Amino acid sequence: METKIIRIRQLELSDTSQLAALANNKNIWDNLRDYFPHPYTQNDAKFFIELSGKQKPTHNFAVEFNGELCGVVGLVAQKDVYKKTAEIGYWIGEGFWGKGIASEAVRLLTAYGFSVLGFVRIFSGVFEYNIASMKVLEKSGFKKEAIFKDAIYKNGKIYNEHRYYLLNREHAV
Repeated sequence: METKIIRIRQLELSDTSQLAALANNKNIWDNLRDYFPHPYTQNDAKFFIELSGKQKPTHNFAVEFNGELCGVVGLVAQKDVYKKTAEIGYWIGEGFWGKGIASEAVRLLTAYGFSVLGFVRIFSGVFEYNIASMKVLEKSGFKKEAIFKDAIYKNGKIYNEHRYYLLNREHAV
């Protein structure tokens, strides 16, 4: 999957070093859930790449800019009565911020989630201080659904979570 700006492809073991170098950044970790390791090691990168390679169909992808790995985008399928819903997550290496890469990646993966994976609804939660990520989602057509008050505990502080969603128009009521 690609646009004029980026390409989304499967992660490969050859991405290990670049993935670890990009992800081992506290500014990245500050905007992600705590299960994302910090520090982020070569072993963490290898584990994630191997785990992603076992997905059938694929839900996690490498994001390339000018032929270089610059981040990751993925969908987390929900369970039970939410099985037609996925959570989208993404991060872009700090040296690539401000180039429109995340918005393109979110648009591509959302289209894939709707057309290939059959999701009806895709959502994302954003920490209140991550204004850039809110803009990414808004530029990608997502709408703010709610603000979950005091829902996030990160770096020893409590924050609100801004929740965004997009519906597959073919299935929207």
